[in-house]
Amino acid sequence: MWRLENDPFLSSAFANVTILDRRPDIDRLMRRIDRASIAFPRLRQRVQSTPANVNTPMWVDDPTFDLRYHVRHIALPRPASMRSLLDLASLIACDAFDRSRPLWQFWIVDGLPGGKAALVQKMHHTIIDGEGGIQLSLQYLDFERDAPEPPPLTAAEIPPPSEAPNVVGETMRGLMSGSLKLPLGLMRQWRNAVTDPSSGAQSADTVRKLLGELGETDKAHSPLWTERSLRRRLEILRTPFGAARDAARRLGGTLNTVFLTAAAHAAGAYHDQLGEPVEALRTSMAISTRTASSGANAFTLGRMLVPTGKMPIAERFALIHEKTTTAKERSGGPSLDSLVGIAAGLPTSVITRIARQQTQTVDFATSNVRGSPVPVYLAGAKIVANHPVGPLGGVAFNLTLLSYNHSLDMGVNIDTAAVTEPERLRKLLERSFKQLASA
Repeated sequence: MWRLENDPFLSSAFANVTILDRRPDIDRLMRRIDRASIAFPRLRQRVQSTPANVNTPMWVDDPTFDLRYHVRHIALPRPASMRSLLDLASLIACDAFDRSRPLWQFWIVDGLPGGKAALVQKMHHTIIDGEGGIQLSLQYLDFERDAPEPPPLTAAEIPPPSEAPNVVGETMRGLMSGSLKLPLGLMRQWRNAVTDPSSGAQSADTVRKLLGELGETDKAHSPLWTERSLRRRLEILRTPFGAARDAARRLGGTLNTVFLTAAAHAAGAYHDQLGEPVEALRTSMAISTRTASSGANAFTLGRMLVPTGKMPIAERFALIHEKTTTAKERSGGPSLDSLVGIAAGLPTSVITRIARQQTQTVDFATSNVRGSPVPVYLAGAKIVANHPVGPLGGVAFNLTLLSYNHSLDMGVNIDTAAVTEPERLRKLLERSFKQLASA
């Protein structure tokens, strides 16, 4: 993900727009974030590349780490509105990180109507994924408005500093291990891994899955969402958790099926209304592979064609439930961890070309993360809504869901060159969830 960002369309940064009932206590928040950055060392580390990318990049401590560079406090100009907050959040989310510093930022935003405030959290996916981000947030969130601050970390709780990188040594190791081999030679290794019975079963399975993914070259199906740009617009919506859960039970599926069905139903209606009906669109779906021993990122991407032609929403639900069940049983594509060794052997230009080719097969992306079922607080301010902003990665839009306190809070990150009427899409999504609730 680090190397892919040579192509700005493939940025993996993600964000979250947290609406607060009042301005948080800034000094208290800074103390909590400082504590979190000690407990979670990645927040104080930057990426160190090796010359010519002959080996995988390394995490190293940032000797110039400055918490106030990463935690910023601003106010919206008057008259402020939710739209002005979302436009600001969209700019923050798509602005490139300073790659010489740790890859995260928190923006406290004052000036919302009714005395409300917001926190825009931006992270690079190399640090953590959405589910891991929820676990990290427990370092600075409370379950009471006036909860006592946690005690200082003990010496045993503070991770040791990382070792200074031996860039020359790592470069030589990369050269000696053959990471400069031509892609043709690497492809020969992949072929041998698949056909050689002495290869480890897990390694061979990874290669088979990867080759299967790369063999998918069918173009995205939308006749409307054909253009791509770096122009972004963020839309948000929310729906009651209980209504979606009851619909899932009534229709014989899961909450995830409700989510995907609403997305497909809205996407199909969008095409119908603009005079370009389409029978199916391809979506990518993030599938968690997290276990107790997982690292920062633990997910894979499943791709599937979802029906978008005209049909009753209950029928669409049944078809999509069958597809999602199959996708999960197959565990999607190869996991991120298993691809590290393979990716390390390819030049950055080849990796970005392959990734861009694969994004061109997908119309829109989806992801959902389970959040807190009860209210939580940030430095004395109550969180009233929590809207995630998933990375686009070259698709028309990314619909991301985060459950919170009996609601499903969603963010729609949109490429406006593709989806030229983003408000229409948001309204159709809202309508689809209502139709599912009454189906």
